[in-house]
Amino acid sequence: MLVRLAALFGFLSVALGAFGAHALEARLTPEGQDWWQTATLYALPHAAAAIAAGLSNRGGNIARGGWLLFIGALIFSATLYAMALGAPRWLGAVTPLGGVGMLSGWALIALGASKTP
Repeated sequence: MLVRLAALFGFLSVALGAFGAHALEARLTPEGQDWWQTATLYALPHAAAAIAAGLSNRGGNIARGGWLLFIGALIFSATLYAMALGAPRWLGAVTPLGGVGMLSGWALIALGASKTP
């Protein structure tokens, strides 16, 4: 399930990045463009890392880390995309929760990788 969701998230990251760069270029404010670019910048590599964690079949902390990468990047990016499109700025207070999720995911993967399979 993680691999499928993360692959879909990676697909959407590429599509949304292109959509923001081309179709929304005139609509987004400079700040909104920055948010859009940051959302895409973080979404794509974290989707790829979540796929790798899921494909590793190691389970444990690596699998949990993959889920945290996926969920964290989803929260982080979704709030930035939403604000870029005019959602309330208070969503910016939610964005760091996604960052904590991503950091936690990397930490769990590092812990899982330090143990012999």
